[in-house]
Amino acid sequence: MTLPHIVLSLVLSTVTITVILLLRKFFYKQISAKWRYHLWFLLMFALTFPFIPVHLVEIPSLSFIHESEGMPSSSTQDSWHLVDQSENWVHDFGTSVSRFDHTFVQSFFIIIWVIGMVLFFLLALYHYVKLQRLISAATEIKNEKVKKLYSDCIRKLGVKKRPKILETSSVRSPMTFGLFNTYILLPKDMASYLSDDEINYVLLHELHHYKSKHIKVNCLFVLYQIVYWFHPLVWKAFKIMRLDREMACDTEVLHSIDQCDFEKYGKTIIRFVERNKESAILNLATPLLGSEKHIKRRMIHIASFTEESKLLKLKSMFIFIVITLFLIAQFPLLSVTASSSERYLFDDQRAIYEDLSRYFGENEGSFVLYSASNDEYQIYNREKSVMRVSPNSSYKMFTALMALELGVITGDDSLLEWDGVQYDYEEWHANHDLRTAMSYSVTWYFQALDRQIQRDRIQYYLEMFDYGNKDLSGRLDEYWLESSLKISPIEQVELLQAFYKNEYHFKEKNVQLVKEAIKLEENQEGTLFGKTGTGILNDRAVNGWFIGFVEIETDTYFFATNIQHQDHAYGSKAAEITQAILSSKGIYK
Repeated sequence: MTLPHIVLSLVLSTVTITVILLLRKFFYKQISAKWRYHLWFLLMFALTFPFIPVHLVEIPSLSFIHESEGMPSSSTQDSWHLVDQSENWVHDFGTSVSRFDHTFVQSFFIIIWVIGMVLFFLLALYHYVKLQRLISAATEIKNEKVKKLYSDCIRKLGVKKRPKILETSSVRSPMTFGLFNTYILLPKDMASYLSDDEINYVLLHELHHYKSKHIKVNCLFVLYQIVYWFHPLVWKAFKIMRLDREMACDTEVLHSIDQCDFEKYGKTIIRFVERNKESAILNLATPLLGSEKHIKRRMIHIASFTEESKLLKLKSMFIFIVITLFLIAQFPLLSVTASSSERYLFDDQRAIYEDLSRYFGENEGSFVLYSASNDEYQIYNREKSVMRVSPNSSYKMFTALMALELGVITGDDSLLEWDGVQYDYEEWHANHDLRTAMSYSVTWYFQALDRQIQRDRIQYYLEMFDYGNKDLSGRLDEYWLESSLKISPIEQVELLQAFYKNEYHFKEKNVQLVKEAIKLEENQEGTLFGKTGTGILNDRAVNGWFIGFVEIETDTYFFATNIQHQDHAYGSKAAEITQAILSSKGIYK
């Protein structure tokens, strides 16, 4: 479980608990005790939801923006020299940016969460062992009267597999326990101070717990409590859930006895109050008693109990169904709201997934290829293909397109003077036009274009392109450099198709100028167009891109390769991988 999953679980569980608590408060009399207890099963679903695999629910998983929240470096021009690893047309230059490393913070919180789980699990295990020792030390009931009353209750409730009933001097009030084999523990010599009717009430109560599977469900609740040990609302919810469970059980007992015996049943519970104090060990069992506040609530419930009308049952079911539908509707909404900017929803009906891991080596990543003639995608790594990451220099072709369309530069006048700043690349220490700036990936050139285009117009075009998450919140001179703007490999390919076909209705000459600027190679097999990009974060190449298209006689192929690594994910390496894959497919060698 990652930190984003923890955040999602906090949101979902908080919303669910809040809704259930409000529902109990405002519609308390409109919901029967049984259905109030059942409401807490919705919480179990909410707590499970963050652990459900993404592909099973078709809801995007989460990925945090680590970089955009960091502090920029003192100079965005601190560059990192990259060695060409592919053909000589790849000039893979990148600009290093400094960001606060959230990985440590995320790891810290996850470690704390895991440590907390382990400690609470050990605590639960300790209590489990104590209960097992109670069972081991307990003896079978010898009192014939109690045994007969127990058999009568078994028959009355139609229990087929009877739990084992034991007695021990180590408990002061009855309890039911057992994950695999169920045991009912009774105080030793209970028959000496309880009447037959009172013993009957006690046995009915414990057997109703068993029949309703409260014991196994309780163990499941304890497991969730261990996982969500850090969430105070979860602890509060489970405390109230135990009250609702006991009241639901009380209701079942009251249905099993005559109305004239209701008062006796309530007094039987009260008789145990002075003999018992609730212990943390009881969280793993279903005790007859609870806190004094809960006892009072149960007594009020028993004293005012009337047979549930059909109308009350219908109201309870209706409210339960409505709140279920409401919460189910919230889960995808909350998940998508939290993660839609980081993951692309892709309709993959025209996609073929294949294993190309042999080309990627130790790099994580994805390869997406689209055939225009076949209208078909070939994709490696389904998850990574829709995960959005910073575009880095692969974005420069779209900056160029905006600048040309707005007249910031033209085909005849695209020369910009070197700003005089010293970089790690000698090639940047010169005046550049669009073609040379694209060829040598001159970051200062495109930053200058961005400043002239201005933020509001860039945002307009990002919306037009539907460019990834369209997030321009980062600094104007580095929003595409491991910052706020992010895009997935599939979106890169879709955007390339739209650019190639000029679906945005730019001036055709501007589209052709950009195509010429990213033209890499032409041979007898076809023409290769492309742009690399390398994300260098805190002097480490963590994110490599190579995007483009290949024109051959019979088809046009659009591709995007993204690789990720802790230290050497270069765009030139992504280009090398792309060439190897295209060659293996007989597309371009």
